[in-house]
Amino acid sequence: MSALSRHRLCLLLAILGWSGLAIQLELVLLARWESGASVVGGLVSYFSFFTILSNTLAASVLTYAADSRPSKGRSFFLQPWVSSGIAVSIIVVGVAYSLLLRQLWQPQGVQWLANEILHDVMPVLFTLYWWFCVPKGLLRVSHIGLWMLYPLLYFAYILLRGHLLGVYPYPFVDVEKLGYWQTFINAGGILAGFVAVALGVVAVDRLRGRKYL
Repeated sequence: MSALSRHRLCLLLAILGWSGLAIQLELVLLARWESGASVVGGLVSYFSFFTILSNTLAASVLTYAADSRPSKGRSFFLQPWVSSGIAVSIIVVGVAYSLLLRQLWQPQGVQWLANEILHDVMPVLFTLYWWFCVPKGLLRVSHIGLWMLYPLLYFAYILLRGHLLGVYPYPFVDVEKLGYWQTFINAGGILAGFVAVALGVVAVDRLRGRKYL
């Protein structure tokens, strides 16, 4: 694939990713407006989901990959260890949704579309982007420790936010219903899954890196 074709494909994927995020944001803000609730509160709630944060990071990578102009953002996001860490996160988004959340609700209409883009389509497409476009053979096991900071800091944030507001983004980390012990067990399981995916990504990176030596 030529560089021009790759940039165009990344642009299409970026547009799809940002579209899913925009649709979901519009739905959140519309619901807040109809209920007379704070719009600022809606924005805080929107960005309190691991799905939203991870899809935002993935869309950012794809946007920079579609733009050949040099920038600090491009230099950072297109580093293989950064793009690979984001790939791990969005793979976890897709797997965790399918295993833990899909059966809990049946979205309809536009909500179904946003849900599919963010939980099913983008995890698959970004994984394919990582497979074909991110340079291989550069990852180390030590990178997993850096990647883990993201879910750990996120978990600390939602615990603090939940303690202050009594609202938790996901049922498996709802301290008020489950208690701290079960919540930490659930979070530990998610983190273990994150590490397993990360180990798989590093292993694939090394195998594909050797292939091109």
